[in-house]
Amino acid sequence: MLDALTVAVSVAALALAAWCGFAAFRDQPTKDWHFTGMAVVTFLVLVQLIVGIVQLARGEKAEEGATIFVAYLLGALCAVPIAGFMSLAERSRWGSATVAAGAGVLAVLEVRLHDIWTVG
Repeated sequence: MLDALTVAVSVAALALAAWCGFAAFRDQPTKDWHFTGMAVVTFLVLVQLIVGIVQLARGEKAEEGATIFVAYLLGALCAVPIAGFMSLAERSRWGSATVAAGAGVLAVLEVRLHDIWTVG
């Protein structure tokens, strides 16, 4: 898998987590621009999913298995959108905190994806 893409997704997820965490600290719900940030992060993860599946289809191997690798890719794709939908249900500072937590989970999933792909 592309290391640069993994780093880009991780940095974007951590930036989103910090941004939404700061909004929660300021007692603000998620706003439209937060959803724009979530869309950017989700787009990066979608690109990562496509790249990962293409690499598997070309015959490259994930060290810990293709099934778990694809499962983590799908989980990573769902992390931020699910947190975003949950933040719509909670229109308080806790909605922003939920998105921050979801983005933090995505950053951890990215580390695990890297491990699944490279650790032998």
